[in-house]
Amino acid sequence: MIFKENNKAIYLQIADGICDSVIAGILAEGDRIPSVREYAATLQVNANTVMRSYDHLTQEGVLFNKRGIGFFIADDAKARISAMRHESFFNGEIQEFFRQLRLLGITPDQLREHYVKSNNPKQ
Repeated sequence: MIFKENNKAIYLQIADGICDSVIAGILAEGDRIPSVREYAATLQVNANTVMRSYDHLTQEGVLFNKRGIGFFIADDAKARISAMRHESFFNGEIQEFFRQLRLLGITPDQLREHYVKSNNPKQ
């Protein structure tokens, strides 16, 4: 995993990576994920950082812990992640996007045209 040089904490970037894997179907609901130490070694980060990521995702209902066995992807993790990301997108990211559209004078028709092109590269 490559960490971004931004203001987002590494433990949140790790959590986002796990969520991305769930959304992409790489990790399925009910799957056991690597132990804290194992994942920390893979990512070359401190185990406390991974533990913080796992704790965060547990609080969000994405993971659950079976004592002595490990952490698992929750049965409704994909729906929870999708809902959280929709809320974050519509309450934050899209507002900045719309601000940029207004500043640049981009019309809805221009935006639609570029959107269609990006989804149909053969055109």
